[in-house]
Amino acid sequence: MPDQPLIALIATRQTHPKRAPTYEIPQAYLDAILTAGGLPILLPASLPLAALPRLVANFDGFVLSGGGDVDLMHYGGRANANVHAIDAERDAFELSLIPLVLAADKPLLAICRGVQVLNVALGGSLYEDIASALPAALRHDWYPNYQRDYLAHTVEVEPGSRLAEILGTRKLRTNSLHHQAIRQPAPALEVVAYAEDGVIEAVELPGKRFAIGVQWHPECLPDEPAMQRLFSEFVKAAHE
Repeated sequence: MPDQPLIALIATRQTHPKRAPTYEIPQAYLDAILTAGGLPILLPASLPLAALPRLVANFDGFVLSGGGDVDLMHYGGRANANVHAIDAERDAFELSLIPLVLAADKPLLAICRGVQVLNVALGGSLYEDIASALPAALRHDWYPNYQRDYLAHTVEVEPGSRLAEILGTRKLRTNSLHHQAIRQPAPALEVVAYAEDGVIEAVELPGKRFAIGVQWHPECLPDEPAMQRLFSEFVKAAHE
């Protein structure tokens, strides 16, 4: 279909013991975008940062996917033994990309790590490790020994938010595959959903065509109508 919006997803470097490094992203993201009517295109995080303005101009929407932890130095975090999988190349790429995407008002959907790096890019901070910082919190890191579609806890969405309108509900069960979360929200972000323990589960930027971040993994819940609507509305905004 020639009118499918072009949706950029960041592919990150993966090393392998017996073959050359590759740049990858889980297939579930591609399937979710394709099902919603978009055309997913992978952008390797190794691309030169000088190319970012041209890339932003030529894509219709951007997805920030899940992945490893954001480097502590980007938000003044404290050393924690559970911080892992830091990718300096990816941090630099996404932290440079986000302001350009928002300035151009291109639709943005941020997922798990994506919502965390969005918050950091706009001046917010993170809990380095939920279990360490919030001992009374629910368990949020339901991986790797559970299916990625395991519905771990309830999320409550703020009434009147764009996210509540899209999901069609103010309360839903979600999967949960993260050990970090937003500590101090960036000034530009509006918090629009919480877990039962008060951990922030979603944010949005008022006044943008589409700029929403969720802490769960909607791409792993393809049979959930609310998650289908989230991707559909994102792709629709990119098409417009």
